[in-house]
Amino acid sequence: MTKPPIIFLIDNGSLRAEATLQLRCLAAKLSTHVNKQVLPVSLLHSGKIAAVKLFGKKAQTVKSTLRKWIATGERNFVFLPLFLGPSRAITEYLPELIREAIAKTPDLNITIAKPLAGESVEAPDARLAEILVENIRQTLQSHPANAATIAVIDHGTPERKVNQVRNAVANQVRARLGNDTVSVTACSMERRDGPEYAFNEPLLENLGRQKDWRGSDLIVAMFFLLPGRHAGADGDVADICEDLMQQSAFRSIQITPLLGKNSLLIDILADRLDESLKAYK
Repeated sequence: MTKPPIIFLIDNGSLRAEATLQLRCLAAKLSTHVNKQVLPVSLLHSGKIAAVKLFGKKAQTVKSTLRKWIATGERNFVFLPLFLGPSRAITEYLPELIREAIAKTPDLNITIAKPLAGESVEAPDARLAEILVENIRQTLQSHPANAATIAVIDHGTPERKVNQVRNAVANQVRARLGNDTVSVTACSMERRDGPEYAFNEPLLENLGRQKDWRGSDLIVAMFFLLPGRHAGADGDVADICEDLMQQSAFRSIQITPLLGKNSLLIDILADRLDESLKAYK
């Protein structure tokens, strides 16, 4: 029987302590759910956070953590991406790190699990939309509106496939909500310059210019997993929403919770992990 692999739950990483703390929380919950140790590890950035902000325990990053485990004799690993779609971080950067490790230790056996959306960017895991709809309805209960417009927002991406995931999930949200809202659209927090990245349009900051939206009650449905510089109480999305209110672009703006707070995310991660562990049975 093949030795069970070391399991890393990986995010992109952040300089904000709350992102690492939330990653650790998810890893602990997933460990309990699957009855296997799942280690929280970031691709980048998080190692720069002062340990005092992380209850005295420094954040772990992939390159150094993988090297340490290899030094102990471990050879089997599963990387479980806490990524919504096939970001270049897990399709390009992570494979490069793995190739570097295998060049030094050829007998490594490393698997990268599918992202949360699953195999298809055109038909992503419907549970992502289910989480968003639950968050939207929760927000509407707390802040009733006669007819709210919904903006499903992500960071914006240079990778078209990641954009396709967001758009497909927004379509699933629209179908689930039915007549509960006036409109559902997908938008980005920001985008790179150049026509080749125009697929990220529209931007959240420009939604108030749309005639059909201006003056409505806006629900910003966060297609973000963890808090950090962009998402969270003092993140960039919140700043953009504050600017929109100062411009009187909307009657009200409410921001939904992040996806990482929903227990259904653990079920999705467990399924992605189970798919990857079949190679080790």
